[in-house]
Amino acid sequence: MDNTDVVLRVDNLSKLYKNGRGARNISFELRRGDVLGLLGPNGSGKTSTMKVIVGLCHPTDGKVEIFGRDVDRDYERATEKVGSLIEAPAIYDYLSAQKNVKLAANCHKGISSERTDQILDMVGLGRYKRDKVSRFSLGMKQRLGLALALIGEPEVVVLDEPANGLDIEGIMEVRDLVHGLSEKRNVAFLISSHLASEIERTCNMVAVMHEGEMLSFDTMENALRHSPTLEDYYLERVREKRGTKII
Repeated sequence: MDNTDVVLRVDNLSKLYKNGRGARNISFELRRGDVLGLLGPNGSGKTSTMKVIVGLCHPTDGKVEIFGRDVDRDYERATEKVGSLIEAPAIYDYLSAQKNVKLAANCHKGISSERTDQILDMVGLGRYKRDKVSRFSLGMKQRLGLALALIGEPEVVVLDEPANGLDIEGIMEVRDLVHGLSEKRNVAFLISSHLASEIERTCNMVAVMHEGEMLSFDTMENALRHSPTLEDYYLERVREKRGTKII
C-alpha cells in the first residue's frame, strides 16, 4: 500500500484536561479497509482521542488529518465521509427508530427512505422501526446509534465501545457488520474497547492504550505471533512500560 490508502493520520496528538487526564502524544495511521482497535481500560485515553478525531473537541497539541484535511481547521470537509458513535448515541426518545434515522439522513445528500429502512435492518432493528426509542433497551439504543453512524455511507467509521449493552447475539452481529463493510466496501474502522477478546475477533490492527499513552501500534498478526492471546499482549506492553519483569 502507498500513502493514497491512508484515510486517517493522527500526528503527535494530545488532549489534556485540567485534571491532567486525557491522551498524550498519540500517533498512528489508518488505511482503507483496516479495522483498528484501541484497547485499554476506562481512563486510558481512548475516548479523548476519538473525540478529537471526529471534531467533538480541540486538541491540546498535534493534529488529525482525514483524507488529507486537517479536522481542526477544515472540519466540515474533513469529516463529510466520517460516521461516528461516541459514548451515548444522540437520539430522541420520543421519536421512533425510523424517524431518528430519517432526521440523521437529512444531514446528508440523497439518502432515500429505502436506505433508512436498509440501515435499520442491518443493525437488527427493522421490526422495531416504528417503536418509540423510549421503550428500547440499552442494547437497542446502541444498535440505533450504530445505524446513525452508518446512514451517510461513510468511508471512515469511529465507534467508541460499540459492544456496550449488547448481548452475545448483538455483539456477533456488529462484528459481522464491521467485517462485511471493511472487506466488501473498503470502509476503515477505528474501534475502542476494554475487552481484549472482542478487539482480537473484530480488528486486524491493534493499539494498546494505558494511562493516556499509546504503548504499541501493530497488526493483530504480529501482536499474536509471540503472545497466546491479546490479553497477554496487552499485559506485556503494560509491564514493559512499568519496567516490571514479565513472567
